[in-house]
Amino acid sequence: MIPLLECVPNFSEGKDFRILNQIRDAIVSVPGQKLLHMDPSPSANRTVFTFAGQPEAVVEAAFRAIATAGRLIDMRTQQGTHPRIGSTDVCPLIPLGGLPLEIAAGLSEQLGQRVGKELGIPVYLYEHSAKEDYRRALPDIRKGQYEGLKAKMQRAGWQPDYGPSVQAWERIAATGATVIGARDILVAFNISLNTRDAGIAADIARQIRSRNDGLLPMLRAIGWYMADFDCAQVSMNLLDYRVTSPLKVWDTCTALAAAYGVAPTGCEVVGLIPEACVVEAGAAALGSSFAETRTEEAVAAGIHYLRLDRVKPFIPRKKILEYVLKDAGLL
Repeated sequence: MIPLLECVPNFSEGKDFRILNQIRDAIVSVPGQKLLHMDPSPSANRTVFTFAGQPEAVVEAAFRAIATAGRLIDMRTQQGTHPRIGSTDVCPLIPLGGLPLEIAAGLSEQLGQRVGKELGIPVYLYEHSAKEDYRRALPDIRKGQYEGLKAKMQRAGWQPDYGPSVQAWERIAATGATVIGARDILVAFNISLNTRDAGIAADIARQIRSRNDGLLPMLRAIGWYMADFDCAQVSMNLLDYRVTSPLKVWDTCTALAAAYGVAPTGCEVVGLIPEACVVEAGAAALGSSFAETRTEEAVAAGIHYLRLDRVKPFIPRKKILEYVLKDAGLL
């Protein structure tokens, strides 16, 4: 695999496809990279795009997408289930194929500087690009959401890394702020429960997330009601799927849900997922026969075990990262 850069920006719009199609067009207008996936959520009012390719091309596509979103999405009227602070809420750069993380971090800084200077959008650096440890985690930067952003920017230690600050609020109120940085592969993984009670999902999230000595390391989790599927969900970011995998999350949530008299009905993968995550679940399902199983069969067993196709369609060639990269000619 040649060195590649992946970008997975999250935009604060999940309903208006006139806007989403213009963001898509901005991305695909840049040669040298490919749009791999687009995942809108009307209830969350959020859309996740995934694209990858030559690092410089990916950075240019990200800039054009952020510019388009900033022009079309007005945060003063935006509402949705998902936490957010700006029209482009977060724009991570992920190194693939042996590309050094330091290179991705440097490119994220270049992107942040350009967004701040040319677009006039406040930028916070996060994860491996953060200048201070307390500004490394996305939930800490996003705390207070868009509605609390103006006040937050007036607090000591919370000035943006690039771009205008609170003194220019009238000019930046429409776009809010953007979080940019380099990070490792993350799996966005939501488990649907057979209840509408968001309180149960929130309780499970509090028990499993890493903060406050939760059960699973390298895991962020919240609970909410998702109108798209008319059920409560435990919504999670698996920060390192090698440490805390979808299989571990599924088994743990299943056990915890039983105490409330509810059960998981299926999982939703937002964006793409590495093949290893699905194969691990397939190995658990197949047991001793796994060693003699072909990869395709293990993937099918993993999809069945995690119920990845119960909430919405899960087509391996469109949802597994390596398969999508290969079909795009990048692998």
